[in-house]
Amino acid sequence: MKTESIPKVILPWVVCFAASLFFAYELVQLHMLNAIAPMLMKDLSLNATHFGYLSAAYVLADVIFLLPAGIILDRFSTRRVILSALFFCVTGTFGFAFSQNLAQAFFCHFLSGIGNAFCFLSCMMLVARWFSKERQALVVGLMITMGMFGAFVAQTPFSHLAQQLNWREALLVDGIVGIGIMAIVFSFVKDHPTVIRASESSQPIKPFWPSVQLALFNRQNVVCGLYTGLMNLPLMVIGAVWGSLFLTQVHYIPLTKASFVVSMIAMGTIFGSPFFGWISDRSGERKPMMFLGAIFSLVVFSMIMFVPFTSVNTFILLFFLLGFVTSSQVIGYPLITESNPKSLTGTSQGVAAVIIMSLAMIAQPLSGFLMDLGWGNVIIDGQPIYSYSDFMRAFAIFPISFILSFFLVLWVKEPKQLRVPASQV
Repeated sequence: MKTESIPKVILPWVVCFAASLFFAYELVQLHMLNAIAPMLMKDLSLNATHFGYLSAAYVLADVIFLLPAGIILDRFSTRRVILSALFFCVTGTFGFAFSQNLAQAFFCHFLSGIGNAFCFLSCMMLVARWFSKERQALVVGLMITMGMFGAFVAQTPFSHLAQQLNWREALLVDGIVGIGIMAIVFSFVKDHPTVIRASESSQPIKPFWPSVQLALFNRQNVVCGLYTGLMNLPLMVIGAVWGSLFLTQVHYIPLTKASFVVSMIAMGTIFGSPFFGWISDRSGERKPMMFLGAIFSLVVFSMIMFVPFTSVNTFILLFFLLGFVTSSQVIGYPLITESNPKSLTGTSQGVAAVIIMSLAMIAQPLSGFLMDLGWGNVIIDGQPIYSYSDFMRAFAIFPISFILSFFLVLWVKEPKQLRVPASQV
């Protein structure tokens, strides 16, 4: 089917949501380790520190390639960039399925992370080109909702698949799905509306280093990147790495039920992202909802940490609420777009994304190190077993992150306070 045959009213939605499938697929690769953590740790003989390094391989690639990704997206076809990045991701997924040790798995997971460096930035580029500023926060929220379905699929459904087959065959199925998404992107993603193609192509493109400097020294980019990254840590660390292990070893919840509970973080984000985006678009103000997100994230996570729940249903509710309230992070992305000229959209988002993923890259192995720091070296059936205190020592990074997020909002400027020169918009 050609995009020319799609009505112009819905074409922007088709283009952007076809691209968001790439985002969803990358989140499958990020979060699947949580669903198969016990299998991987046993099969590849990994402790918490090793497993933290493996999960960090993905975000390490993000940190290395995010800034180049933004610069590349400012200069080359978004559609071609997405297809190239998807190729790296699918290749890494197939390679991971055949990995026999930590080094091989690390390299293949790193390849998938290269693809991830381009996925969300590509979506932001398309949103900025296809939608007006007044609708961007809502559209970004909906695209994150689509992406979070990938994080949801990576939990209980992927855990069931791995148990029915094994984790290697589940990854092979995962790779085949990636090939299908490449076909959809090839068919439906278009760089920009034809009516503005000439005007956009005529805009001057700044040289490499001046572009980076302008984006890096825009305080709004840095503050929004830090806020988003800190609020994103539960999804990146609990949702992607330790959630299932925490629930199975501390609260004795079976793996499939534990992975379902963890998937509620993604489910909460699915509902929370468009909610926060819609409210901030409708009110015309970003900061109030960012404040509320930080405050309620601290409250909800404190309940998870300190209140001795035993009911699976209670954990389902709390993990859902955690995903919902931390999705206030979505507001940071349109703020960055609004704070920079269009010619620097990719570069400015890239600078912020480097900050966001650097925090995750540090937090994932750091949490594993903190778990091993006081670990009693208990191993049962080849699998390391951790106590409540081990997890609480590692999870202490989250309350600190939410408190810092609250104070960072004080530095944020509302869109009406910004002054982007008209010649640069």
